[in-house]
Amino acid sequence: MFKKLSLIALTLILTSSCVSKKIYTDLENKYADLKKEHRQLSDENSDLTAALNKAQNDLAKLQKSFDETVAQRDRLQSDYEATKSNLDNLKASYDALEKNSSAAIAENSKKNRELLAQLEAKEQALAAENARLENLKRELESRSQRVAELENVIASKDAAMSRLKDAISKALTNFEGKGLTVEQRDGKVYVSMENKLLFESGSWAVGSNGKEAVRQLGTVLADNPEIAILIEGHTDNVPYAGNGQLSGNWDLSTKRATAIVNILRENASINPENLTAAGRGEYAPIATNTTAEGRAKNRRIEVILTPKLDEISKLLNEI
Repeated sequence: MFKKLSLIALTLILTSSCVSKKIYTDLENKYADLKKEHRQLSDENSDLTAALNKAQNDLAKLQKSFDETVAQRDRLQSDYEATKSNLDNLKASYDALEKNSSAAIAENSKKNRELLAQLEAKEQALAAENARLENLKRELESRSQRVAELENVIASKDAAMSRLKDAISKALTNFEGKGLTVEQRDGKVYVSMENKLLFESGSWAVGSNGKEAVRQLGTVLADNPEIAILIEGHTDNVPYAGNGQLSGNWDLSTKRATAIVNILRENASINPENLTAAGRGEYAPIATNTTAEGRAKNRRIEVILTPKLDEISKLLNEI
């Protein structure tokens, strides 16, 4: 056993001596670019969520304005009918008084003209309110239709993600319970693989069992070209104690994520533009690092599958 460990250590030392500074610098630059892209995708997702909330709030305000206009129209209609009834009564009174007094006739005539003027003004106001109400109704219907389309698109994508989650669970049935879990939340599918399924301690070389799991996952992803694939590497908080090939846990997590990307790229049907590798180091734990069991859960690869949001963005811009 000691001779075997010595041989492995010697191999690692010889390997590290072969890595040039330029390659290492290139890797660092690629990592920075991927990290920036990841932040941009996160910001874009937050912006789209905020835009959807704003669209729903604007729709609620428009609905409130519509309801208030309906109430105003109803009040004007009531005033109009009351004024018309009063006019009818005065006309009847006018007809009765016409036989008795020319002075009374003149007074009633004056009131009659005043009421006719009031009635005409109320008719004009009512017509203006009806026109405004009709415009609001058309705008409300238009926005409601676009919001309904947006909701249908979101529901369709959620359903598609549910089908994707079921397909992945079916494809990886043999690995569930062996450090692999598949779940759906917040409109995304998360495939989590503990390091015990993929890597030896301190290594980013994927074992045969792990390669089989990743390749089976790739078979499903190849049938879903409209899915963005983010591979995140995670570690526990125990400092990396390797031979100097790596700068620490963050570097290790990045190399492990990149190793998974390279296996997925073996499948020619997966568009490389859909793939992103990112290292999170020890800074996104899902369990406590104070126990061996918790640290084991934190040492993992997470494959985060997100539907592309181009269609949703277009609908949001139209609202």
